[in-house]
Order: sequence, then structure tokens, then C-alpha cells
Amino acid sequence: MGLRAISEGKLAVLLLSGGQGTRLGSKDPKGCFNIGLPSGKSLFQLQAERILRVQKLASQSTTNGKVVKVPWYIMTSPFTDSATKKFFQNRKYFGLEQDQVMFFQQGTLPCISKDGRFIMSNPYKMAMAPDGNGGVYAALKSSRCLEDMARRGIKYVDVYSVDNTLVRVADPLFLGYWIDQGTSCAAKVIKKAYPQERVGVFVHHGKGGPVGVAEYTELGADLQFAINQETGRLAYKWSNVCMHMFSLDFLHTVVEELEKDSIYHLAEKKIQSVDGVIDGIKLEQFIFDSIPYAPSISLFEVIREEEFAPVKNASGATTDSPDTARALLQRLHMGWVVSAGGSIANTGTAYASGVEVSPLLSYAGEGLEDLCRGRTFHASTEIHA
Repeated sequence: MGLRAISEGKLAVLLLSGGQGTRLGSKDPKGCFNIGLPSGKSLFQLQAERILRVQKLASQSTTNGKVVKVPWYIMTSPFTDSATKKFFQNRKYFGLEQDQVMFFQQGTLPCISKDGRFIMSNPYKMAMAPDGNGGVYAALKSSRCLEDMARRGIKYVDVYSVDNTLVRVADPLFLGYWIDQGTSCAAKVIKKAYPQERVGVFVHHGKGGPVGVAEYTELGADLQFAINQETGRLAYKWSNVCMHMFSLDFLHTVVEELEKDSIYHLAEKKIQSVDGVIDGIKLEQFIFDSIPYAPSISLFEVIREEEFAPVKNASGATTDSPDTARALLQRLHMGWVVSAGGSIANTGTAYASGVEVSPLLSYAGEGLEDLCRGRTFHASTEIHA
């Protein structure tokens, strides 16, 4: 069902990519970052090639093998827009057609001090910051991207964050599941690894109330550690990992609703001011702010090791770093190779290095048998067509 919808041109992909890679030690947009794979590919390139592979799979699923193009909308910020566009242009859009890649910018909001004053970046200008990934809703309206989607015949929109190395962009299985469910939106979820994990979780707002997401900064310790007495497991265990599907009709509705309600979250940050770096507050909107407005929602559990390897911290960090993401991707890909009948030469470093399978060759481990059966692959190798 998912491949059929993609082949009919009903799916668009929307990338949330307004953040810089400062925590990674880079001045470039986060999507430009190379996590150290054998191929040297950036996050942007990995995602672009997954789109290309899905297009091919969708084309092969049709009887006439027609050409399939998935539109890719990329939300930047005033801090990343120029560099992101230049990165794509210099690399010829990674093999995608230029007319299927659209860039638009999210907005900004003033930074405020803890006593409620505007922070000045210089004597004449307020300190500003991107309005969070939830700024996508206002940006979709102001950029007229929703109108462009409607003109292209889009019915479904896959929304995800740039920093997930394993993200399955335009996942046909997720799309088909959601179409079958018939709900307004859907989200992939994974089980929390431990109670204090810094992820938002899905909750009911009030008994029998709408489903929403409580961010980890807004969930007290009593709820983080709460146990479901029937199962003996965490009561709030379904993590939001910023992989969503929205119908275009729902997006049209929620853009208007959120504009009226103006929901903001507070994030305490170090902010550069005219008086130096000070403690302040950034106002942010989150992508999941729309979920309580949904008449219905479907949650789709996925396996963490197969679909979630975020890159948030600099190399050397024990979690969510380029090192941990690279290890997770290579471990997954080595599993694909072995399942396809191949073998991996012993690296002696327990996945510190390994093989990488090009997204152009395989989206989720499929189609590798002819290439891998009976062959041995050595570490630090990209397997490609």
C-alpha cells in the first residue's frame, strides 16, 4: 500500500533542518556533518540516497515501471539557509532532480532573560533564535509550501529530523500501515531505554483526553519513574523520536489552530548578549504541538537499533555522538550482509569499524543476496552497486 501511494505521487518528505552543528564542533548546518563512515557521506547525502532508493522500489512495484519522484521539502533557518542551499548545489542535489527539492525557512523569536526582559545581542538589536521545529507549521503557511504540495497532488507528508543517522526516509511500510489505519497522523515510537532518557513520551492529557507528547524537560521525576501496575513496566515508555506522518488536510487545519493558540515551550540556554554570554530563555515550538489537535493518531513501534541513531553530541560522548551513530549503522548493515549470506572479516575492534551498505543499493536490507552470498567483506568498506 505504501509503495503504491508513493508511485502515485501522493507522498512528500519534509526535513526539519534548521539547526547548526555547534554541539558537534561544526559551524556548518547539521545535515552537512560527516559522521566518519567509510563512504564519507554526510547526513544529507544518506537521506537523499534513501529517497532515491524508495523511488526505485516504488517504480519497480508498478506494472509499467513509471518514473517516480518524491518531493523533498527542507526547512532551514536564517542561520543555515544559505549554507544548506550551497551544499546541495555543489553536490548536484545528490542525484535528485533540482525541481523536487524545495527549501523554506522557519521563523525566529526573541530571547528573554529569566526576569522577563528582552536580551540584546548589541545595543541596537535583540538576540534572536530559531522558533523550534514546531515553527514548521507557520513556515509551511508563509512559504506557501502547503499550496505547492496541493498543486503536486500530495496527500501524505513524512516529517523527520535531520540528526537521525538511521532514519528511514519515506518509509513505505510506515506509510502503508498508517493508510490502513485511516487516522489523521501517525508517529513512530520506541521504548525508552531508561526512565531518565532525554526524550519526550506520548501521554493522554487527562483521563480519556487527547494524545500528546510530554517533553522530558516537562515530565517530573515521579512520572519518569512511574510504573504501570498491570505490566510492571514504565507507565510512560513510548518515546517520540521525531518521525511523523501527517495528512495534508490535517496540516491545513492545524496550521490555523496553532496560529491562534500560540503554544511556546521554554528552553534555558546560554545566550550571547551585549554583556557577554548569559543565562536566558529561548521560546520554542515543537513539532508534536499539533498532535492534541488530531482527531485520531496511530503509533507505530520500531526497533531502536534499526531506526534511531541520533547525532547530538560531539565525538567522544558516550551517547548520541558521531561515534555511537556510526557504530549503530555499521552494526545494522553488517547484520544485513550476514543475513544475505555474506560474512565480515574479523576487525578485532567490536564494531569500532565495519562495513557500510549504500542506500542506493538497499533501503532496509533487501536485495543483497546476489551481491553478498558467499563473499567476505572487510572493515571500513562501503558496499555499493
